[in-house]
Amino acid sequence: MDDYTKFNSKIIDQWVNEGWEWGMPISHEEYLQAQKGEFKMVLTPLKQIPKDWFPDPIKGKKILGLASGGGQQMPILTALGGECTVFDYSQKQLDAEKMVAERENYQIEIIKGDMTKKLPFTDNTFDMIIQPVANSYIENVQHVWNESYRILKPGGRLLVGLDNGINYIFDKTETKLYHPLPYNPLKNPEVNDDFPIEEEGIQFSHTLDEQIRGQIKAGFQIVDLYEDTNSEGKLKDYNIPTFWATYAIKK
Repeated sequence: MDDYTKFNSKIIDQWVNEGWEWGMPISHEEYLQAQKGEFKMVLTPLKQIPKDWFPDPIKGKKILGLASGGGQQMPILTALGGECTVFDYSQKQLDAEKMVAERENYQIEIIKGDMTKKLPFTDNTFDMIIQPVANSYIENVQHVWNESYRILKPGGRLLVGLDNGINYIFDKTETKLYHPLPYNPLKNPEVNDDFPIEEEGIQFSHTLDEQIRGQIKAGFQIVDLYEDTNSEGKLKDYNIPTFWATYAIKK
């Protein structure tokens, strides 16, 4: 499927309509709290981003939310004084960003696009890029690291959530091994029998080599990282880490 990202964008639009947790914008009260410097933000299901991962101050920093629509991170970063741009291929996620911006009366640049292509920004544009877990919906993550490095200013920060692949090993009940890694419906269509792409979208497992070493290969220096679990289910019950989050800087 050559246009799998277009397919995925429609799936995510559908999820947002169904009440997807990553498509639910923050409330007015949360926005007001962020203006006071009081906020919570995640890259993965549960753990909050450490406050020292953010620039100090955030005010005046140019920030890109990469595949980060939904009205969750960008409104908070704007409330803290960031000059924000959001880039996403889901129209529903971008509509949520527009809704919050209009509700709170602030400006944000909203761009619809596909991060598997060259990003529409000049070199050395942003002070920070933030991306909750999104690379599991693209096949080649090295392109994202290379482009992120290009458009960040020297010393710029990359904050990103990553799936470590364990979720793709198990069946839906998370009680038995289902499929060996890598998980790639484009190359292994048999996975569609239990995980139909019409419901799950087209997702991909990625290795530590691809996700973290890939950032290093692009030129980034890893400053900090942490692991996280699913928000629910058997794997969470056993405290099995299924996500990473990394903070890297452009050297």
